[in-house]
Amino acid sequence: MDLLTRHTGQVAFLTLNRPEALNALTADLREQLIRTLADASADPAVRAVVLTGAGRGFCAGADLRGGAAAGERVAGDVARMIRLGAQRLVAAVLDCEKPVIAAVNGTAAGLGAHLALACDLVLAAESARFIEVFVRRGLVPDGGGAYLLPRLVGPQRAKELMFFGDALGAADAERLGLVNRVVPDGELEKTAGEWAARLATGPTRALALTKHLVNASLDSDRATAFTAEATAQEINMTTEDAREGLTGFLERRAAEFRGR
Repeated sequence: MDLLTRHTGQVAFLTLNRPEALNALTADLREQLIRTLADASADPAVRAVVLTGAGRGFCAGADLRGGAAAGERVAGDVARMIRLGAQRLVAAVLDCEKPVIAAVNGTAAGLGAHLALACDLVLAAESARFIEVFVRRGLVPDGGGAYLLPRLVGPQRAKELMFFGDALGAADAERLGLVNRVVPDGELEKTAGEWAARLATGPTRALALTKHLVNASLDSDRATAFTAEATAQEINMTTEDAREGLTGFLERRAAEFRGR
């Protein structure tokens, strides 16, 4: 199977499983991943997601083999392909109502890099590399790259990465703010599991609303962001976890969140 899925407790572990191709994304694998993220988003038994790759790479981007550049095209075909393909995949990560952790092992290139950077938290093995490979192919960045990167590192750094297409090592990615933490290769899976397990015991709906607020704030003015914040808090106060959190505080004990 090109996508391996396993559940440990309330954490869903998703592994891109095309190691012979550095987990390059075929159309089928992309659609499997979109469906699986949507299922995780809606499943109350899943409260956190970890995304990683099999073998020595995270994801080499879109699989361009099989004549993707050949044949006659009708005007609009490429834009439609990007909109319904790479952009849908990145949106599936951004819109997932559960925290998504990228555990980046080895190379994350092109769409693979954007897939990782769309995640809520990014852990990188020391061997990880991020490559804006598009310029090397004479292409414009897609998969939301020109949206994501400036918001993470600012426009000048984003242009540097995209204009040159140089490989960015894990330590430099952490220094620029693309990565939350770099860990030894042998500790990546363990650390990702620990972070996910911690998130899975949190107030799931509050985390979903927080994720939405942070993501939306980057495109909002202050008044809109403040209104959204107040509305989210109003909605969240109807949840069992919010009541439990307040009760635990008053009773001077740790809250036991159930994700609802």
